[in-house]
Amino acid sequence: MASRKDTASRALGLIDLTNLNDDCTPEAIDALCEQAETHFGNVAAICIWPRFVAQARKKLGDDSNIRIATVVNFPSGDGDERSVLHETKDAVAAGADEIDLVMPYKALAAGDDARARSMVATIRAATEGIALLKVIIEAGELKTPALIEKASEIALEEGADFIKTSTGKVAVNATPETAGIMLTVLKDFGDTKRGFKPAGGIRTVEEAGQYLALADQIIGKDWVSPKTFRFGASSLLGNVIAALSGEESATSDSGY
Repeated sequence: MASRKDTASRALGLIDLTNLNDDCTPEAIDALCEQAETHFGNVAAICIWPRFVAQARKKLGDDSNIRIATVVNFPSGDGDERSVLHETKDAVAAGADEIDLVMPYKALAAGDDARARSMVATIRAATEGIALLKVIIEAGELKTPALIEKASEIALEEGADFIKTSTGKVAVNATPETAGIMLTVLKDFGDTKRGFKPAGGIRTVEEAGQYLALADQIIGKDWVSPKTFRFGASSLLGNVIAALSGEESATSDSGY
């Protein structure tokens, strides 16, 4: 069994350090960019509102290995496809490396598979060869294993690079149970270059370790890397740094 420090070391470079707070400010974005670079190494990416992408790109610089992710159709998943397409194009033009798209999960739950499929396909076409596409299925709202499986399969079939559990804005976000379902869909899909991102409520090294263990068990011990696995979190980093520094814990700074 991996030590707490080993798990923290493994998790650090997998974090999408997130600030999607409604009251986020330019000053908070500058601080997030600075936090993303640590003495122990950098996180994989920052995940921020589209309006802050250009600022973050300027702050980090074009040569940074920290990627910039942003969200579209977020958090409701109810946006008009054309509007979401323009939102995506604007974000990429501003410097986004990764797009986290909320699937129209309410439509899917109501039986409208076509709307969910079309949204993913349209945004995939706009990001192909330009930006990584992560599709948020909002598993906590879909609730049933059958719907979680269907949403994950649709996202992958329409070209998603990652399937992501949650927005972090609903009552139930990432859970090990949901992760197990989604990782199994990924395994059965058969493309080991596709990835998985649990997001929302992951705050401690121990919690991160649960998800890493699931990925190792279901897909294989050599699969997890920043290209295939991310943690969407705002407060996990503090706990990771505390573990790497030899401390027992760190105070969480946010609920995401």
